[in-house]
Amino acid sequence: MKDDTSLRINEDLAIPLSELRFQFSRSSGPGGQNVNRTSTRVELIFDVAHSPSLSEAQRTQISKALESHMDKEGLLHLVSQQTRSQWRNREDVIRRFQVLVQRALLPRKKRRPTRPTRASRERTLTKKRRKGETKRTRRRVHTERDE
Repeated sequence: MKDDTSLRINEDLAIPLSELRFQFSRSSGPGGQNVNRTSTRVELIFDVAHSPSLSEAQRTQISKALESHMDKEGLLHLVSQQTRSQWRNREDVIRRFQVLVQRALLPRKKRRPTRPTRASRERTLTKKRRKGETKRTRRRVHTERDE
């Protein structure tokens, strides 16, 4: 998964752990005294915009794919507070970071536009005719007295 100095993302990319910043804080939720006294919540912060490990194309790809995890300055934020151990939460957030970046860098498949089948077009037209017929029956009926 990783050695002591860098995180292997794929065969072309390894991000040095020195580029990852960690912030530790108290976790929320149940846990009693342990939660109240120890900083087990881990937040990983990675500067996508200024990382020397990434090419410009990779930077763009990651920024688009992980936009919901990023702030305005181009910093990627991931949080883990699953376990009662800071070390396990740190390992968890690093693993999640690795998976997210791997997926973000996968080449996107081109969408091949498809056309509706004849049967689906016929179903649509049938539904439209029925809907129109229903609306037609709701109209006011004209009789000789109305005129």
